[in-house]
Amino acid sequence: MHTTTTKLTILALAGFAAACAPKRINQEPILENDQRVPEASAQGAAVAAANQQAVQQMARDSIAAEAIATCAGDICSAVTRGEVALGMNETQVLAATGTTYDAWTVRRAANSSVLVPRSSLYAPQDAAGEVAMVQLADGRVRSYSYREAQGVRVVSRPEDATTDGRAVAMADMLVREGDDYVARGEFDMALNRYDRAHVLKPADPSITYRIATTLDKQLRPIEALIQYRLFLHQMELEKIEAVGDAYAKLATAIAYAKERVVVIERRTP
Repeated sequence: MHTTTTKLTILALAGFAAACAPKRINQEPILENDQRVPEASAQGAAVAAANQQAVQQMARDSIAAEAIATCAGDICSAVTRGEVALGMNETQVLAATGTTYDAWTVRRAANSSVLVPRSSLYAPQDAAGEVAMVQLADGRVRSYSYREAQGVRVVSRPEDATTDGRAVAMADMLVREGDDYVARGEFDMALNRYDRAHVLKPADPSITYRIATTLDKQLRPIEALIQYRLFLHQMELEKIEAVGDAYAKLATAIAYAKERVVVIERRTP
């Protein structure tokens, strides 16, 4: 009797343990090593991406339609060219750059707002280049800037957006870059920047003077002498008198150039 009871107890415990044990379900793995995603999943992802692009394109089309409906004259021409312009409203800026607000970070304060790219890797662009910032006051663009190889070019006046205005801004950036190279003693690099700036602003005596002094520091007397003479020609006394104080800051440069011309002429056979 005792043996029978013991067996029944053992069987009961075994049954209880079996009931409590986790069940094993033999399922096929989702993906084996080197196995490709099923074609249906890839197609689904492609469809989702296409739908997203379609939604974004519809948003851009809506912005462009509103921009054209609210513009006039030169602003309409700029929107059509895809170029930011002074006097645009925010919608027209978006249309000109082919973007939505998703591409920008917007800061607002009172009657002003500033648009900067949300990502430096995918910065908005217009027909003239990569837009670095757009500043608006009373809902209209007051200034905007481009990120360029030599730095940031700011457009705050109508003439800044012209071809000549762009050339002047580029030349000024090249001159600043050249000055930095001179400060580091890298005269070849400085001369490269000054020469490029001189092409853009050939009548600027300050650039000619920088070229002359850089050549002089490189011990290239013949070339330096030519540039000193050109500088003095550009800075004729009659011209200085005609413009008053405009060139007064170059008085020291004029005296130095004259001195170097005399010295170089005496040393050069």
